Amino acid sequence: MLDDTDRSIIEVLERDARTSLRRIAEEVDVSLGTVSNRVKKLEENGVIKDYRVILDSEKVGWNLNVVIGLRIQKGRLIEIQEKIARDNRVYGVYDVTGEFDSMVIARARDRSDLDDLSKNVLSMDGVVRSVTHLVLNTVKEGPTSFPK
Repeated sequence: MLDDTDRSIIEVLERDARTSLRRIAEEVDVSLGTVSNRVKKLEENGVIKDYRVILDSEKVGWNLNVVIGLRIQKGRLIEIQEKIARDNRVYGVYDVTGEFDSMVIARARDRSDLDDLSKNVLSMDGVVRSVTHLVLNTVKEGPTSFPK
């Protein structure tokens, strides 16, 4: 279970994962050794899974974001999801409840690239139906802190 010190350390790292352990110790008001031990333990326990660079999608050429609902042939869910997940335009693949079996978040360079994604990935054998929603505006995208 996480305590307030762990939560504070994580909040600093969420703002900037490159923050030095010394700076975290200053912000959280604990010793450098405490921060070092806590971060190591959070990593070992899988609470902190990775450190990444977050790119601006449009500045690197992904001009379209889409959310796609999929109905998948019975008994083929995992197989189809794994195939779709291999495409480099696909950002996330999720099992969901409701009208669809799976939701896919993907990025495309342009309409032609989205057309290719739709015709060659989302229309593969085993996909019964797909509904693609073009994202018009991103209100929030990124880490979420702890439940209150």
